[in-house]
Amino acid sequence: MEFLLRMMLATALVTLAPAAAQAPKKAVASPAVQKEFDGFIEKFRAALKINDSAAVAGMTRLPFMNDKAIRDAAQFRAKIYLTSFTAKNRACIQRGKAVYDPDQENNDSYVVVCGDDIFVFARTPAGFLFTDIGAND
Repeated sequence: MEFLLRMMLATALVTLAPAAAQAPKKAVASPAVQKEFDGFIEKFRAALKINDSAAVAGMTRLPFMNDKAIRDAAQFRAKIYLTSFTAKNRACIQRGKAVYDPDQENNDSYVVVCGDDIFVFARTPAGFLFTDIGAND
């Protein structure tokens, strides 16, 4: 009887091992990257709290989303900030959890989901910047 139980346990482990090995591992930022992002997002949230579009533009990679029509801070404030940084979204980003989510090339980035929008903050050679707004599917 004991032998039969051991065989069943071994069979179950062999059967389940590939499934467990294929489970995606949740990416975790290094402590240095987390600390750098924490400093950035604190400043970004402070700018949102006082509705400082110029400060937010200064923490944004331009041209925004590689759109040549949004190549400077003034264009960003007029075309993106006014429409995407509503009071509701500003409040959401201020209190929302930023989740570490490296991009396809494994570059460090964080996202904050606010309703239908995903706000993306990526590590660049200049440090973390606001880089993208995506759709929350």
